[in-house]
Amino acid sequence: MCDRCSESVHDRIAPSRRSALLLTAAALGTALSGRAFAKDNKPPPKPQNVLSPDAALKRLMEGNARYVDGVSRRHDFKHEREALAGGQNPFAAVLSCADSRIAPEYAFDTGRGDLFVCRVAGNFAGTETIASLEYAVAVLNAPLILVLGHDACGAVDATLKALKDNTSPPGHIPSLVDAIAPAAKAAMQQGGEVLDKAIRQNVIDNVGKLKSAAPILNAAVEQGKLKIAGGIYRLTTGTVDLIAQG
Repeated sequence: MCDRCSESVHDRIAPSRRSALLLTAAALGTALSGRAFAKDNKPPPKPQNVLSPDAALKRLMEGNARYVDGVSRRHDFKHEREALAGGQNPFAAVLSCADSRIAPEYAFDTGRGDLFVCRVAGNFAGTETIASLEYAVAVLNAPLILVLGHDACGAVDATLKALKDNTSPPGHIPSLVDAIAPAAKAAMQQGGEVLDKAIRQNVIDNVGKLKSAAPILNAAVEQGKLKIAGGIYRLTTGTVDLIAQG
C-alpha cells in the first residue's frame, strides 16, 4: 500500500490543530477590526433607547428615583418579546456586584432590553467582563456604562479581612481578593470607615480601568460616544449615589 493510501481518513479530511488556531486568530482579528461588527440597516427594536450618553444617564437616574419612591412603572413584557427576539439595543450597560440584594433592572425601573448587565462579586472589571462591555458598546451601541457598588459589600469586606489577617480564602475566592486588593489597600492606608472607603475606591478604580481599556472603550469615550460613570447603591433606601462620571 502506498504512503498516501495508508493515511487515515481523519488525517486526510480534518484540519490540523495549527490550521484551526490560525483560522480562529484570523476570525478574531476580523472582529476586532470592526468588519465582523458590521450592522444592518433595520430599525432598533426599542427606538426609545437610542440616546446620547448624558441622556442615558439622566434616564437611568430618573428610573432610580421612581424605584426609591415606590412608583415604578408597569412594564409590558409580553408585547416586547417579539421585537426583542430579533435583536437588542440597551441604553446602558451596568457592571454590578452579584449580591442578591442588588438588582439593576429593578433599581433603575427598566424593562427587558434596556440594560446590558454584567455581575460579579465585588463589581470589578476582569478580562471577560471588559470583553462583554466592549460588545455592548461596539455591537449594541450602548452609550453608557455604570459601575455599581453597594453598601456592606461582602467581597470588599472579605478582601480587607484577608489583607489584615494575611490569610487566603478557600477555593477560587482569592481571585476576587486579588482584583479588589488595590482599593482595599488604599482605604486601609487612609483609616476611618475603611469598608466604606474601600467600596468607593473600588468603584472609582474600575471606572478608570474601563475608561482606559483599549482599543474599544477608550476610543468610544474619546469620541464622545460613551460615558462611563460610577455609583453606590444604598441598601436601606435603594438610592444610587453617583460618585464618578466622565
